[in-house]
Order: sequence, then C-alpha cells, then structure tokens
Amino acid sequence: MAIQKTGLRNGWLAPFAMLLATAAVQAATGSAPVAATAATPQDLPDDGLHYSLGFGAFVAPKYSGSSDNHVVPAPLIGVRYDRYFFGTVPDANVPFGIGAYLYRDKTFRVGVALSADLVKPRKSSDDARLTGLPDVERTAHATFFASYNLDWLSVVGSATQDVGGKGQGTTATLDALGRYQVTEQLTLSAGPGVTWGSSKNNQTFYGVTAEDSARSGLAEYTPGAGLAAIRFSVGAMYQLDKNWTLGARIGATRLPGDVGDSPIVEKKNQMTYGVFTNYNF
Repeated sequence: MAIQKTGLRNGWLAPFAMLLATAAVQAATGSAPVAATAATPQDLPDDGLHYSLGFGAFVAPKYSGSSDNHVVPAPLIGVRYDRYFFGTVPDANVPFGIGAYLYRDKTFRVGVALSADLVKPRKSSDDARLTGLPDVERTAHATFFASYNLDWLSVVGSATQDVGGKGQGTTATLDALGRYQVTEQLTLSAGPGVTWGSSKNNQTFYGVTAEDSARSGLAEYTPGAGLAAIRFSVGAMYQLDKNWTLGARIGATRLPGDVGDSPIVEKKNQMTYGVFTNYNF
C-alpha cells in the first residue's frame, strides 16, 4: 500500500490520467466516454501546486457508429493548485480545460469546468458513409460534475452544455467504477456507465436532415432525446514508483435506441483499447 499511496500524494493526476486519455478519445471520435480509474478523495492533496505529464494511445472508432478504427494519440497534462485545475479535470469527462471544486470532503465532491474540443468530433472525410454530411464542429462546453468516492468504489455524474453554439446540445453521464488492489503496485478496475443526449445533441451526431439526405443519399432521420450510450470498461494501473504510472483500459459501448438505429451508424457495438504512461512531479 505504501507505494501506491505515496505515488498518489506526490502526483495527484496519476489516477486521473486514463480519464483525460479517454476524454480525448471522446473529443476525437464523438463517442461516449469510458469511466476512468479514480483515486479516493483522501488520497488527493488539497493544497499546493501539483502537476503531471504523460502520453497515451488508443485504438478507437473513427466516429461514433463507425465500423473502422484508428489510432488516437492522447497527450496528458494537468496542473492543480488548491481547488483549481488546468488540463484534465478530475471527476469529469473533460479532455482539456479549467475547473474548480465548489465543495469537497472525504467522500463527496462537486465542481464545475469549462473546456473546448481539441479536434473536430467528426469530419465528413472520416468515412465514405459521411460524404455529403456536415462536419461536427469544435465547440466550448460548460460542465457540472459530482462524485461519491469510497476506497473501493467511485460514482461520478456530469452534465455538459454546449456554450459555443455549435449544435452539440446537452449530455449527461453517470459512471460507477469498482477497484480491487491486487498488490501494492497493481490495481484493477471495472464498471458500467451510461450517457443521455438531448435531441439537439443526438440530431447533430446521429441525425440526417432533408438537406443532408439530398447530398449524401442517406435516409432522412430525426432521433429524439434519450439514451445515447451504454458502456462497460475494465482497466489496470501499475505504480512503478512514486512518480511513474502505467495503465491500460478496454471499453465496450453499445449505441442503443434511436441513436443505434441512425443510418449514420454502421456498427452499434463499439470497442476502444488504450494504454498510457504518466509521470507525476
């Protein structure tokens, strides 16, 4: 236990590195986020300056619903001072932004974040199936998030609103993640999650307007608000020493209901595989 605890306290971002990596994949593919391994709040220092650097790589769908995959690089960076964050935002699926905790104690935390898409979530050039459809443009997001944490379990919820006016609407996520410490260095994790999308969000990512249909040849389609993803992930983190962390994660996502029935979707079952390394200062 000593190695893991020391690593967490000296490098606050290590347990959240996979969160940033998977959120970066979400930004690149438009797919639902995968729950990340998180530390319990008692393991996170509450004051002082802390920062971390790392790199990850994922094999992920080219876009949400694609049957083809591509490799997505995921640089990891995080800076924290007291309750304020830059880069990754703990407890929320924010790839890169700024955030702050509004409330925190040993088990419960509430916060807000502002972020922006690092790349376009979807481009018409991603796949021949998207020819004639508009790109999903990058935008800014405002996120409210909360987490409940025990030594062996984290439950994280978030609500995100497109504040850049690019049609991405509102999404809400809920993820639960259980942890099991196999050895002093090795921790395994697994858990389910869901994403809800507003009608505007689902239309942007999965809808086909009359104009889109005329250009692309796909059938006109208007999904409503509702469940946009059901997922389950498993992961492993290995603490090499107080500074270095290695990790791996596999996530399976199902696109249900109106989302899965979209003519844009080639494959309802989506898989993501990733590895990362992280150094904490």
